[in-house]
Amino acid sequence: MRQLSLGDSPIISRKLIGARYFNKGYAAAAGKLNSSFDTPRDNEGHGSHTLSTAGGNFVANASVFGFGEGTAKGGSPRARVAAYKVCWPPIAGNECFDADVMAAFDSAIHDGVDVLSLSLGGEPVGFFNDSIAIGSFHAVKRGIVVVCSAGNSGPADATASNLAPWQITVGASTMDREFPSYVVLGNKMRFKGSSLSTKTLPEKFVSLISAADAKAPNASVQDALLCQAETLDPSKVKGKILVCLRGVNARVDKGQQAALAGAVGMILANNELTGNEITADAHVLPASHINYTAGTAVFSYINSTKSPVGYITPATTLVGTKPAPFMAAFSSKGPNIIVPDILKPDITAPGVSVIAAYTGLVGPTNQDFDKRRVQFNSVSGTSMSCPHVSGIAGLLKTLYPHWSPSAIKSAIMTTATTMDNLKERILNASNVEATPFSYGAGHILPNLAMNPGLVYDLLENDYLNFLCALGYKETQVLLFSEKPYKCPKPISLANFNYPSITVSNLSDSITVTRTVKNVGSPGTYTAYVNQPTGVSVFVKPKRLKFKKVGEEKTFSVTLKIKETGAAKDYVFGKLEWSDNQHHVRSPIVVKAS
Repeated sequence: MRQLSLGDSPIISRKLIGARYFNKGYAAAAGKLNSSFDTPRDNEGHGSHTLSTAGGNFVANASVFGFGEGTAKGGSPRARVAAYKVCWPPIAGNECFDADVMAAFDSAIHDGVDVLSLSLGGEPVGFFNDSIAIGSFHAVKRGIVVVCSAGNSGPADATASNLAPWQITVGASTMDREFPSYVVLGNKMRFKGSSLSTKTLPEKFVSLISAADAKAPNASVQDALLCQAETLDPSKVKGKILVCLRGVNARVDKGQQAALAGAVGMILANNELTGNEITADAHVLPASHINYTAGTAVFSYINSTKSPVGYITPATTLVGTKPAPFMAAFSSKGPNIIVPDILKPDITAPGVSVIAAYTGLVGPTNQDFDKRRVQFNSVSGTSMSCPHVSGIAGLLKTLYPHWSPSAIKSAIMTTATTMDNLKERILNASNVEATPFSYGAGHILPNLAMNPGLVYDLLENDYLNFLCALGYKETQVLLFSEKPYKCPKPISLANFNYPSITVSNLSDSITVTRTVKNVGSPGTYTAYVNQPTGVSVFVKPKRLKFKKVGEEKTFSVTLKIKETGAAKDYVFGKLEWSDNQHHVRSPIVVKAS
């Protein structure tokens, strides 16, 4: 049984409202369950947060302890919603069992849902062994849009999960709202951090101490630096601001360990991998989360001064921040390790410090020590970005009830942007230009998705042919087709009508075909290409003239390695079809063999 991350799966529907739970698969491993398991109640916050992000109604004066105050609403605020609870306390690392996931899919399909939002996933496996891939296939072929999280295993490459082409797979990026809390040092250096701490310190200098210098006698320096449990010496920490390094244990747990050791405040510094990604957490003591560069400067100051001092300013809410968005360091990345010629993730959406509804059964840090309760909480993860896309898919389903799930997916992907609000390329958390392996087609733009102009459509047989192209046996295809399906021969994955073009093993040249359907006004579209480094791209024909809605046109794209500058590693480009009103963009991803 595959390990899946914890969370309920919300749906959007025009027909129903309610909640169900599925635990028979879990019970088979855990043994007889008591009656406390026979409920869909959310007792840890994840399901409430994701469901309200997808379809929560308008709520005035929403905030987290007064921060980020405003009117909250989900992506489809007038939708009917339901939750299908499939995840439970871990058993040997397993939380969400395949049998329960499949049962939930069956119920959702039977209930007549329009959109399924799945903020859960596990290690990628072949689609015929993947409960989410199988369940989502059966949903999609019945017209249900399925949106999934890419995972939180970044910033390493090849970490994305939920890799099936019939799913919309979502990465996480920031938004233009921050909760700044400044760290001020005795040498007059000042660094912007982030926090939702309700407790504050006077803006006067107090002693600073690195957690490495505060280690308990039997603890290692590295464990103490991470502020793990029972690694800190209270006699060294008491009355000081403790500086902890991000990693291993939860950010909010580090704050709790600092408080238990007697610290009056905490500075949480990023490691090199997490770079500039800082997160607003409702810490139990005054705290500020700073980026890697600032953290390096703070540690350097402490190590170069006999009596280092500093203070932390109270958190505030700031909107319109720049640059935004940029990719979250935790957001899982491509390439796709199951099918390298399908780009994943497909899209990115806000997933950092997202404010949404929360359960009243746990505190905002989700830790046992936290006795506070909130109606709304700020949470980060691709679990949070996924329902943003689900909500938008719900709106598109309302606007265009007869569009296929792949048409809705295409509209979302081809209208996305790869630029931030400074009109520069979207960066990653290390201030390096991000690639489609981080953001897919780009950051979602809901208003443009309503009017995409052209869409790349795919139907059930296209997906079955895709499985055939992977070499799946008839018995494996039967898991998806429900009845015997004869694979056509020959068949090429290169011509799969996906809204992105990926060639992971280009030896000399290849020609791929795509078909676009006009869903806008009549017009003539011209092809524009941004060529990947070392690769020539030729589009034929270069113009497509559409006379009516629903008309389809096929074109070919030839990718050829140049004699010099061959693509030895992945390189990236873009194909855009434009009639000067619509801009239909597809990423091009190439690696030479």
